[in-house]
Amino acid sequence: MDPVTRDEALDHVRYILKTGDRPHAIFASNPEKNFLVPKDSDLYKIYKEAEILLPDGMGIVAAARILYGLKLTRVPGSEFIFDICRLAARHGHKLFIYGAREEVNRIAVNRLRERFPNLKIAGRSNGYVSKADMAPLIDKINASEAEILFLALGSPMQEKWFARYKDALENIKICQGVGGTLDTIAGTVKRAPRVWCRLQLEWLFRLLKDPKRFKRQRVLWVFAAMVFMERFKNGIKRLPV
Repeated sequence: MDPVTRDEALDHVRYILKTGDRPHAIFASNPEKNFLVPKDSDLYKIYKEAEILLPDGMGIVAAARILYGLKLTRVPGSEFIFDICRLAARHGHKLFIYGAREEVNRIAVNRLRERFPNLKIAGRSNGYVSKADMAPLIDKINASEAEILFLALGSPMQEKWFARYKDALENIKICQGVGGTLDTIAGTVKRAPRVWCRLQLEWLFRLLKDPKRFKRQRVLWVFAAMVFMERFKNGIKRLPV
């Protein structure tokens, strides 16, 4: 992950939109990806080359504090999308939204337009596009003249899509992988109440609401054990300058 605050990440997006001449990727980092990414050489390369890896998961933020003494706060990708939309609406940047089911995509786009009246959503597409139809989709994205692309294909599909097609994107400067965020915007999936988010307990809210997630969230406990073992063994590390 990158040790950035929410404001610092947004400042970097603003700079890229002013000066960039190619697509720059923004992905989220969390404990689960800490295990998955190194196992896939292609995915590892994609993450290594990403412009910004948001400290999305609380486990990642806690690990940075324990191992490196960094006083970070979470930068949830599901909230950072609104920061980018607000910036785009203020400065007239066009965006394209690709992913999720057709109904979810359509509703999410309408709600973003309601929330940000000046937002220029130049195009959209659901995520069910076959490989045979990918070339027309790329043409559609390019024709929209969008500078910002939100990919809602889920991980690792959205990361691998970016790696495969980024060179064909003519105008895109910022591409954020937003996973299932369109579902929360559309209201088909509810986020944790604000108080849970402020207390950094969104993961617990999800678990209580859907106990089946326990198997998936076991990785959090393994990750936590590894972090504390590393701290006990080597103490606080210094990041290279």
